[in-house]
Amino acid sequence: MKRISLSLCCILVLLSATSFQPKDEWTYLLDKKLSKWEIYQSFRHKLGYKGEAPKDENGNLIKPIGYNINQDSVFTVTEENGEPVLHIDGDIYGCLFTKKDFGNYDLKLKVKWGTHKYVPRVDEVKDSGVLYHSQGECGVEYWRTWMLSQEFQVTEAGMGDYWSQASSRSDVKAIKKGKDYFFDNNGTLTAFGNGTGNGGFCHAGVDAENKDGWNDLELITYGDKAIRIVNGKVVMALSNSRYMVGNDSKPLVSGKIQIQSEAAEVFYKDIKIKPIKRIPAEYATYFK
Repeated sequence: MKRISLSLCCILVLLSATSFQPKDEWTYLLDKKLSKWEIYQSFRHKLGYKGEAPKDENGNLIKPIGYNINQDSVFTVTEENGEPVLHIDGDIYGCLFTKKDFGNYDLKLKVKWGTHKYVPRVDEVKDSGVLYHSQGECGVEYWRTWMLSQEFQVTEAGMGDYWSQASSRSDVKAIKKGKDYFFDNNGTLTAFGNGTGNGGFCHAGVDAENKDGWNDLELITYGDKAIRIVNGKVVMALSNSRYMVGNDSKPLVSGKIQIQSEAAEVFYKDIKIKPIKRIPAEYATYFK
């Protein structure tokens, strides 16, 4: 009986010790097989694109490549120091998008540029993006490629910029310099998106990009609010995330995550996400 009691005590001690150990809440989204993602590819867009459906030389509509066809291996996973690294060649417009929907989370990932650029952006800065709260079908916005969503812009000298995708809208404290808007926490709360009268784009408040090598990106979103952080610096805060159905405004607070292929070679790694119960206290002042 003493031996049994002693064994039970040992088991209880072990269980109590392990139950109070901190758990790693992060879910890692990248593996060699891209098992947590699906693919969409649209077109190799040409110079002079104006948002109209692409046509061939005979004037016939060109069909998009479609879902889960990785033409020309635009999306591949390599390994660096034992870690999976996503390589996006960028030659064809498209995206990876998560199989699951997410809401109320902290998302972290690392990004760096490759060397290749393609038409129609050969003479422009390299471009990609992380699109969140993504809903519906791909191909519903200007480039006929991505879902209705909010875009965390990933571009040279503009990481963290805001782009509206399709009918999405968001409010940003902003100041206007010439024709352009910039995030400023002391600025005027301004609505962005189609139909707001202010356009669908707002610059990040600061260029925090590391020009050589990897950049740390973080997106914290809870309810209709979001914080964007680049290399440890807050570059934008957004609120009242929504989308329009006719004249009706609908909350846009959860959905899939997309990573863009947009005519530039780019690498992503260490993509991880965890649920949160509130916007962290250190960022509360951005919403007062």
